Amino acid sequence: MPNIVLFSGSSHHDLSQKVADRLGLDLGKVITKKFSNQETCVEIGESVRGEDVYIVQSGCGEINDNLMELLIMINACKIASSSRVTAVIPCFPYARQDKKDKSRAPISAKLVANMLSVAGADHIITMDLHASQIQGFFDIAVDNLYAEPAVLQWIRENIPEWKNCIIVSPDAGGAKRVTSIADRLNVDFALIHKERKKANEVDRMVLVGDVKDRVAILVDDMADTCGTICHAADKLIDAGAVKVYAILTHGIFSGPAISRINNAPFEAVVVTNTIPQEEKMRACPKIQVIDISMILAEAIRRTHNGESVSYLFSHVPL
Repeated sequence: MPNIVLFSGSSHHDLSQKVADRLGLDLGKVITKKFSNQETCVEIGESVRGEDVYIVQSGCGEINDNLMELLIMINACKIASSSRVTAVIPCFPYARQDKKDKSRAPISAKLVANMLSVAGADHIITMDLHASQIQGFFDIAVDNLYAEPAVLQWIRENIPEWKNCIIVSPDAGGAKRVTSIADRLNVDFALIHKERKKANEVDRMVLVGDVKDRVAILVDDMADTCGTICHAADKLIDAGAVKVYAILTHGIFSGPAISRINNAPFEAVVVTNTIPQEEKMRACPKIQVIDISMILAEAIRRTHNGESVSYLFSHVPL
């Protein structure tokens, strides 16, 4: 592929390498380091003049450092005369702060969108945004890819009794995602209505739907401290579910998440590798990973060649 350069930020080097291998490219030379006062310093180690640049950086780990590094890398490529800079952000940072849910609350996702645009990004490729309206925070093109086709493939291949399963959303906000998966598998769905008194703590839950003697599959776009999905799993077992699986696009797993999952009645907790999971998998044998590098690689290839990306919304690239 001529005129394309792929750089990796320091947040998820493994995913960037898989994307590069899939595209048959070498990762571009870039040195990211910190000065002793913790300022981020980026040196692009090769010419990008007139090139189509893709920078892979996920919103995980040291989120603020990684976001700042991404902004500096975009700007460095922009002022080095690259023809187009695309930020590939598998897990979009601050995506949960997308509305004023109480007085004086910031809409940080919009601020991040503005920062990326001002830094010089011409295009954003991301995956399973917390709310798809975040695309509207940008005045540049945003491709919001879905992990759904990869999730459907995993369910069909790894859950023998999937035809008798029920897809469950742990909150009302994920209803659309869940109904879409349930329709594609031709199975029923259920909802859990939760009430929060404050962030990261769930107050009470009500199950809407019948899960008795069925395999329940909880589906959500992200799990952070895992309070919600672990509560939900207990609720489903109490309501008569035979087995409970959880499938999440972004496994953030911060704070007490790992110990909660170890103590919860899950058969498996399945996440994608938008966020590095190696350490978490060592600490928790229930965690399994779906590789989505081929979806990102195919989106990059299609964008670079000026082809349509919509095929990826319903198919996993071969």
